[in-house]
Amino acid sequence: MIEFYVLGQLQVWADGSRLRLRGTRQERLLAGLLLDSGRTVPIERLAAAVWEDEPPPTAERQVRNLAADLRRRLVAAGAPAQTMATERAGYRIAVDGDRLDAERFHKLVATARAGRDSDPAGAVAAFRAALALWRGELLDGLGGRLVESVAPAWTERRLAAWEECLSLELALGRHADVVAELSELAVRYPFRERLTELAMLALYRCGRQSEALTAYRELRCRLADELGVDPTGDVTRLHEAILRRDVAPREAEQAAQAPRPAQLPARPPTFVGRDAELAVLDALAARTAAEGAEGAGAVGAITGTAGVGKTALAVHWSHRAAERFPDGQLYVDLHGFEPSGTHVSAGEAVRGFLDALGVSGPRVPDGEAAQAALYRTLLSGRRMLVVLDNARDAAHVRPLLPGSGTCMVLVTSRDELTGLVAVADARPLPMKLFSSSEATDLLTRRIGKERVTAEPDAVDAIVRRCAGLPLALAITAARAATRPGFDLSSLAGELRDANGFPAGPLSGTDPATDIASVFDWSYRTLRPEAARLFRLIGVHPGTDVTAAAAASLAGVGVEESERLLRDLARGHLVAEPVPGRFAAHDLLRAYAAHLAHAHEPPAERTNAVRRVLDHYLRTAHAATLLLNPRRDAVPLVEPLPGVIPQVLCTTDAALRWFTEEHDTLLAAVTAAADLGLDAHAWQLAWAYAPILDRRGYWRDWIAVQEVALDAARRLGDLRGQADGHRHLAGALGRLGRYDEASAHYTRALELYQELADGTGEANMLINLSWVFEQQGRHRDALAATLRSLDIFRAAGNRTGEAVALNATGWHLAHLEEFADAADYCGRALALHEALENPVGAGNTFDSLGFIRHRLGDLDGAAEAYARSLEIFRRVGDRYSEACAMAHIGDVLYAAGTPVAARNAWRDALAVFERFSPRDAERIRVKLLQ
Repeated sequence: MIEFYVLGQLQVWADGSRLRLRGTRQERLLAGLLLDSGRTVPIERLAAAVWEDEPPPTAERQVRNLAADLRRRLVAAGAPAQTMATERAGYRIAVDGDRLDAERFHKLVATARAGRDSDPAGAVAAFRAALALWRGELLDGLGGRLVESVAPAWTERRLAAWEECLSLELALGRHADVVAELSELAVRYPFRERLTELAMLALYRCGRQSEALTAYRELRCRLADELGVDPTGDVTRLHEAILRRDVAPREAEQAAQAPRPAQLPARPPTFVGRDAELAVLDALAARTAAEGAEGAGAVGAITGTAGVGKTALAVHWSHRAAERFPDGQLYVDLHGFEPSGTHVSAGEAVRGFLDALGVSGPRVPDGEAAQAALYRTLLSGRRMLVVLDNARDAAHVRPLLPGSGTCMVLVTSRDELTGLVAVADARPLPMKLFSSSEATDLLTRRIGKERVTAEPDAVDAIVRRCAGLPLALAITAARAATRPGFDLSSLAGELRDANGFPAGPLSGTDPATDIASVFDWSYRTLRPEAARLFRLIGVHPGTDVTAAAAASLAGVGVEESERLLRDLARGHLVAEPVPGRFAAHDLLRAYAAHLAHAHEPPAERTNAVRRVLDHYLRTAHAATLLLNPRRDAVPLVEPLPGVIPQVLCTTDAALRWFTEEHDTLLAAVTAAADLGLDAHAWQLAWAYAPILDRRGYWRDWIAVQEVALDAARRLGDLRGQADGHRHLAGALGRLGRYDEASAHYTRALELYQELADGTGEANMLINLSWVFEQQGRHRDALAATLRSLDIFRAAGNRTGEAVALNATGWHLAHLEEFADAADYCGRALALHEALENPVGAGNTFDSLGFIRHRLGDLDGAAEAYARSLEIFRRVGDRYSEACAMAHIGDVLYAAGTPVAARNAWRDALAVFERFSPRDAERIRVKLLQ
């Protein structure tokens, strides 16, 4: 196959080898033919292309000789004889459009322009493919009058496509991705106003307003100096809009800067059939692209019985169609038919989606309605796919539907979702059982054509006895694949002879819903140790388990636990949705729970749950102390023999563990209380409290602490009650419920006094002073910190003393008693530095900066804030770092350097927008000064 390249250095390739031509004149001849591919090029025009100056008298003869030699070379390289034809007036070369890069460029650009409105992301992809064909300038280095005459037009085509592509990418919110490219192009083509305009827009949207304005000024100077003209209206209007800060809504900017999540689970390894359903989903996606923001947003409702393959269809199609949704894919398993009756609420799902979209911590608004509204705002105008798996009913998912017509939603459920079809115009896709041919196809792909064709009667029996249910077929196929020596007829006989399972949701008169015989048959193939672990998974409080947790659950070693889990995974009794985490389908978990109650003595079931709760408690306790070494540990309940905590060596590992075990830890607190393991309940809540605080799960924090507080009361454990009141107050305070927070802090204070725990009492006074400060009660706050200072000193707690000294100075400063404030903070700083407590020192430098600023000592304030900033950067405290940067901006503004002040405020704003909406809004007001 011959391929020709003109977008860059002229090249001819034949079957992977480059074809050498007969010198520059023959190369120019070929170039002249290729630039008019498919048309006859007169001899005179070819002669003008070959020679730099006037062609010689023998030009026609030489052109014909060069052409004849070129034809011979092309044919010898494998080109068809008709590729180059001799015409009466000249020559013509006929090249398939896919074999000439210039033609491919034309086609891709045409495709991109045709899809600009209906599929902008697809248009960008086509433009990028077209631009990637350019390896340099047209016929780079070849020269000649013909090349010189046509090169400007080709450059214009290339730049026009480039500008259109970059304009579309900016419209899609990808300014951060293209800002460097645009800035470089604007420099390379200094008089091309459209490139400068796009570069200005990208810079502005990246928060680089001053650079955008500089780009305009430089363009205006170039045009005036070189051409004596001013910039055109478009770029001038953009310049004026940037000065007014009204280029784009802030919400659109935040959406554009949000991450592009890709949360889809792994693609099913084997997928057969479902052609009709796939076609419906393709049509829904096409409708979404065609209607865009003007549409209502397509919703596909995939419904059917358990094990029929709803999730497999949704995940398989979502991977296949991922390129249609360039802004990302969100996925959540709602556990709508969880045997325990628990499921992921719409509010929990929204918070998970917000986290995936880059919104976490204090930036998450209070209340589920506000969180859902923010979720819809972030999805507005973005081409995203949202997969809501295993929904309970229509009401379960209705709050999770985006408001934007640019998004598509897939919902899977055992419910018919009639309400969703009626209200949201969802397209119902009821999933049928596999036909005989589809079921046979699945078995063929899993165990091989040879075995299937060898025993057609046995295959028919397996298909019939599995009722066409994909899950049952998959388990049967796994059994056959792992027993290659077994006849399929014997496997079919085992299915026929298997005992039914008459309990709960696993039974029914409809054979399509009664897969207990398959479960029981698969379970009976397990070795005893694996069968026992499977049973115990049924009493585990969470929905998934690691090897370390499973080891404690079963009272075995971690390596043995890993082997047993692999056995269960091979038998399709658990899945491994992410590496290292194993989960059973909810029906399988119900089945496992039934087996546990049937075969495990009550004491062993209780001990198994106690061991796994010991595992989570020990690991959480170690993790929280790893994240905060200065936190006072609590005396834990003694673990049962066989408990193996997970080993966490770094703060990153601790944070990752808390993230992965979030749902399980919440469930574990409740499970411990329900089982009467009240010490586990409050101690687990104690360990998890700082993470719930850090990540902004305020309502989860309240729910957990209420359970923990009740558990501590039942125990009569005063320390547990004190900690419960303390953390419950912290969560309430985060939500602005200061009166309730004050009441709980006060009760915690009384309990610590009853316990004669001076450190606990003093800490509560510090916490109460914070509440008083939020309420504007600075005198009460000061009194509380002075009391705490006395207690810390009496207890010999020097770290607490340093904290109290700084807090006292801080409140004195707010009461404008600056001399005393500076004295207290100075002593706090000396003590923190002596104790090598960098965080305490950073907080104290911040207090000193505030004091010096209020006293008019701007140099001293700047120095103190700079020290605070350096410390917080070193320890990785991003929020406190942003606070210090904001304070530095205040000092710079007061010093008469507004440009430097705004730069500092912008740096602070970039962090506050992730953590604290209120602080972010305060900085935006400052930037308007």
